[in-house]
Amino acid sequence: MEESYSEEVLRTDGKVGSKERRDHIKARLGFDRLGHRVRPGLYAIGSPGRGSMVLVTANYSLSFDAVRSCMQGRNAYLLVLDTKGINVWCAAGKGTFGTAEVLKAVEATGLKDVVDHRVLILPQLSAPGVTVREVKDGCGFKVEFGPVRSEDLPAYLDGGACTEAMRTVRFNLRDRLVLAPVELRNYRWGLLLLLLAAWLVPFYGLMAMVLTLSGLFLFPALLPYLPHQDLSFRGMFLGALLVTPFVLYQLSSVLGTLTLLAVAAEYLLLVPWLGYLGLNFTGSTTFASRTGVKREIFTYILPMALMAVSGAAIAVIGALGYWGGWF
Repeated sequence: MEESYSEEVLRTDGKVGSKERRDHIKARLGFDRLGHRVRPGLYAIGSPGRGSMVLVTANYSLSFDAVRSCMQGRNAYLLVLDTKGINVWCAAGKGTFGTAEVLKAVEATGLKDVVDHRVLILPQLSAPGVTVREVKDGCGFKVEFGPVRSEDLPAYLDGGACTEAMRTVRFNLRDRLVLAPVELRNYRWGLLLLLLAAWLVPFYGLMAMVLTLSGLFLFPALLPYLPHQDLSFRGMFLGALLVTPFVLYQLSSVLGTLTLLAVAAEYLLLVPWLGYLGLNFTGSTTFASRTGVKREIFTYILPMALMAVSGAAIAVIGALGYWGGWF
């Protein structure tokens, strides 16, 4: 849905209140996915004048709030592009934070009549979608790319340049785990079925539940420490590690009637499931490129599907053999 740009300068401050925090929580949990947006246009932070800097961001509410909260006590303009409620990095990849939208926003807001200078400060992660020369030729504004993180904006503006640390994309433990809660909503019905399975067949239901939650939370936590460059392989490696203790427990307990068919079925069913969860995480991580994601999809989806189908077939054969007294 395309939104119209405000023709007047809107005002905002750096305060993030309870309303915004509730919006952030909903966004992190995946509710109303494309509804977390603000009106595109030119915003005044503090009391900017004709010489004040112009920062550019997306109309995704979390991006907007992150920038303005870091600018408390400062005077600046914030040019908010219509990225359809998508964050800067993803919008740059999808084309909604691009050269054409920058030119459109400058024209629609009458920015040339608001400031005397001709400099736009864009977030570094928007660089894949923006051609500097075309912006300059199209509207006369020079593009400068600021730091990766909005929290570094004050230091960048005071120093006039980005340090190497400001240019570096960090994807630490907190950054990875903050992405996990949205997966709880994406897999909510499956998790409810696993809860039912844990009640009906406690051991196997619990095993499937533990592995699924591990794929959602433990996988991103351990991501840098798992072997191989492909996230699908890392997921399957983690899956094999996690299935093994359950198998060993079965072999050493009253469930020791476990057959080789059952062991094979458990590995073939659950290992690719963790691989799929790992593959799904490629859209959230800085570890994979767009071409890398496509390569992983074509490389791993078919083998993982064949493993899962084989595991299901072996499980059915094993169950029939056990109850029929064949094994």
